[in-house]
Amino acid sequence: MKLSLRLITIKNFVKENSIVADIGTDHGYIPGYLIENNISKKVIATDISKGSLDKAIEYIEKIGYKEYIDTRLGNGLEVLKPYEVDTIIIAGMGGLLIKDIIEKDLEITKTINNFIFQPMGAAEELRKYLYENNFKIIDEKIIKEDGKYYEIIYVSRGKDYIEDEIYYEISKKLLDKKDPVLREFIEFKINKTEEILKELEKTHTEKTAKRKEDLSSRLKKYKEAKNSYEGY
Repeated sequence: MKLSLRLITIKNFVKENSIVADIGTDHGYIPGYLIENNISKKVIATDISKGSLDKAIEYIEKIGYKEYIDTRLGNGLEVLKPYEVDTIIIAGMGGLLIKDIIEKDLEITKTINNFIFQPMGAAEELRKYLYENNFKIIDEKIIKEDGKYYEIIYVSRGKDYIEDEIYYEISKKLLDKKDPVLREFIEFKINKTEEILKELEKTHTEKTAKRKEDLSSRLKKYKEAKNSYEGY
């Protein structure tokens, strides 16, 4: 079974002999890989969409791992029991939706040790929520696939803090590791922000002035993060 780079990066954070719930499993590729490669003892594959779950069930039956992969139809963590799994994967959803999922069923969330998140957007808001609600970011990875950047965040329960709010958006973990893709990601943000500021120069309203002020402040933070990466 060949996974995409995004899914490979996600599965690399799964510990051996773990019991995993893949929330929003879609085609069931990660559960199949985890069992096929003896990474997990058992996987629960869930999805809110019956159509998606049926595809996963078909795939799991095809590869012969129905005995090891439990499929469940339902929303978020509501299909799980306390202490049933030690790891959850929530990938391919917006950061705000991920936040809502783990917050909605806190009694389940509190019994889980490891969380692997791959937000499709709003990573900044997700990190802020994690830092402010007794979650600890253990590690991160950023990849680029098919022209898109994907941030994978490995989380446990615990207390942590950051020195600057820019680290909600530009991962401090990746900066410290000097992740090779992070520099390109920061430059992408710098270029995009400069383009927006250039467009805003064409209009002169109170709302535009405030927007320019906010973006200029953010641009400065991006450049500081880049300098930090480069060791200046």
